This record gives sequence, structure tokens and C-alpha cells, in this order.
Amino acid sequence: MPTDRPPPFSGLTPDLVLDALDAVGIRGDGRLLALNSFENRVYQAWRDDAPPVVVKFYRPARWSDAQIVEEHQFTVELADAGVPSVPPLELGGARLFTYGGFRYAVFPRHGGRAPELERADVLEALGRFLARLHTVGAARAFAVRPALDVESFGDESRAYLVEHGFLPADLRAAWTQIVDLALAAVREVFAAAAPFATLRLHGDCHGGNVLWTDAGAHFVDFDDARMGPAVQDLWMLLAGDRASMEAQLAALLRGYRSFRDFDRRELALVEALRTLRLIHYSAWIARRWDDPAFPAAFPWFNTERYWQDRILELREQVALMDEPPLAPADV
Repeated sequence: MPTDRPPPFSGLTPDLVLDALDAVGIRGDGRLLALNSFENRVYQAWRDDAPPVVVKFYRPARWSDAQIVEEHQFTVELADAGVPSVPPLELGGARLFTYGGFRYAVFPRHGGRAPELERADVLEALGRFLARLHTVGAARAFAVRPALDVESFGDESRAYLVEHGFLPADLRAAWTQIVDLALAAVREVFAAAAPFATLRLHGDCHGGNVLWTDAGAHFVDFDDARMGPAVQDLWMLLAGDRASMEAQLAALLRGYRSFRDFDRRELALVEALRTLRLIHYSAWIARRWDDPAFPAAFPWFNTERYWQDRILELREQVALMDEPPLAPADV
């Protein structure tokens, strides 16, 4: 929707990026490469006398300083426990910095390729890595970062889309009706599966946030780390029809259960969690529509066809939540 606010990353010029690095003792040679990130702004910066680094500028007003620091602390705990992750560099006793009104962190550059998620051995290895991640995540709770719950992902997303006029007038009633039905079903699923444990999660564990090397996987981008059920970090690695997802999940859990127990009741949460993510995703784009990168990247958003498709999608989710949960073999 139209706004008179300046875009969130206006003023973040290449010179400012280099000056911000210089302010923490990292002298770039002038070469910068913008990396794929919509939520934040992330650049690879080359140096004359050392390997490149990656600098991440956080979206203004999304997280508090304390929440970002808590994310950093989690990745440090993971690295200290031998879980392959990439914590930000500690420079001058700090990991979070401010320059020119922007908050940022600097990371060592770690390369890798996308994992081959169609391979059972890769999925087993990812299951082992996730079990180790969750063992660290279960050691304590986040104090200031949020939880993955119906209120924040569902209710608040619904309210934002309605109150800010993103829904076409002729589809508003149909969309709100199916969203309300879907959220009621999500609550029923959560209640039926309770009680289930929550722990510190990666939170956005899809294939794009896993980099694979000959030594195995490492996890990147903990920007969405939050409290939630363990299965949240598993289901986004699944794709295809029910039989395919059950086979993939069986491979993941073979690896996972070699390091950590898995509560089978959480399998009932998969489609409910997917439903919350779908609703939240629309609101995520809407909340960032004043960022020029979003209309350019999502030109189909907010069209009549977009909302028609979302209505059909949520109808399918309501039906899926009424079906038996995935039943991978040997679980």
C-alpha cells in the first residue's frame, strides 16, 4: 500500500557498506557482491590481505537488539558444540554493530551447494545434524525471541492483511471465511497433539538455508530462530505427494533418532504448521511492500489471481488437516 515512509534500506550505499566494515577493523578492497536475501541486505566483501567476509544489515525495526544478540548467542552455542553453523565474528568484544543508522554483523564466508534432498543418505545426514542442533536448542529457552504460535503467525497476519486493505473487496469475505476456518482447524490440531515440547529452532530450515560440502551440511541464516516444536525444522525439507513425503521423512528421522528421540505426536502438526506458514507468508510480503525489492520480486502479489489461489490453497489445507498425519516407516 502507498506510504510516505522512506524505503527501509534507503541510504545503504556501497560506500556505507565499506565504511561500516572499516569501522570494525575490516578493510575491504572495494568489491562487493549482493547475496540473495529479501529480508535483510547481505553482501560478500573482498579483502586484499584476507579471505572475503559476509556482512549482513538487519531490516530496521524487525528485531530488537536483544533479540538479535540472542540469535547470535544461539549460533555460538551451536558452533561450540560442534554443530555446523556460522556465527558472526566477534570483533572488539561484540558481534552486533551499528553504523549510519543500520545494525549489522560480519560473518566468515562459508561456501557450499544446495543439498540433494532427493537422496535418502543426504536426508539421513541432515536428520543427524538437526538432532544435534535440537539437543543444543533444548538446553535452554529463548528469553526474548518469539515463539511459533497461532497468534503471531495466524491471527496477527490475518489482522494485518485485512486492516491494511490488501484484500480485493470482492474476495475479502471468502478469504476471511477460509482463514478463520483454517485457524480454527490449526487450534484443534495443536490441542489434540498437546502436550508437546518446544525448543530453540532454526525456524526456517528449507533447502536454501542449508549449504552442503564434501564434509556435510552447515546451517545458515538463523534470522527466524524462535521457540517451537522440533518438527518445524523437519517438514520444510519435504516435497511431493504423500508417499514421497513419508519416504523423505522416514530418512530424516532415521538420522534424527540416531542422536535424539522424536515425539511421534508432532507428526500431526505438519499440515497445521504449513497452514500457519502460508498465512504468514502473505502477511510477510504485505508488511514489506514499501521495500522496492518486494514489488520487483513479487509482481504477482496482491493481484486478483493471487488471492483466488490463496483461497483454494487454504481450502486444501483445511482438508489435509482432517486427514491422518504422515506415517513414515519405522517411526
